[in-house]
Amino acid sequence: MKLSKIRPYNTNTVNVIIETPRGSQHKYIYDESLKLFRLKKTLPLGMTFPFDFGFIPNTRAGDGDPLDVLVIMEQAAYAGCLVECRVIALLKANQREHNGDKLRNDRLVAVACASEIYADVNKLEDLNEELATSIESFFVDYNKRDHKKFFPLTWESAEAAFDLIKKLELK
Repeated sequence: MKLSKIRPYNTNTVNVIIETPRGSQHKYIYDESLKLFRLKKTLPLGMTFPFDFGFIPNTRAGDGDPLDVLVIMEQAAYAGCLVECRVIALLKANQREHNGDKLRNDRLVAVACASEIYADVNKLEDLNEELATSIESFFVDYNKRDHKKFFPLTWESAEAAFDLIKKLELK
């Protein structure tokens, strides 16, 4: 998916394409060759995505996919929806694949600019303390299903997140 700009209006926001909506038990991915979203897998009973999950177009992360973003907002969007977001944090993480390969698989956390409830959230510390722990736990449990290990390393600022976006931006 080639979009002309990662940053739509200013340097404090990014465009995020939602792949999997909040509350979904299904994991969808964007298939670049088919130019559509397809079902990748179904999560175990009782496990759902805590927030919308998507990617920043025109980026390429260490796992070969676009940079992942967990988007916080009131209600779920839909697969394929473009959401302008304010990045609030970077979760640095390592991942061990089922074949033993190790790679970096960082995740961004962002807030939808259209959100009214989260309008004053500009950094992770503006949210409930337990939320960061819950986000880490979700990614650890989510990866277990595929016989992968997700190792959260540290939380970093929005500035660090934008440095990573610039580094991973496709030219």
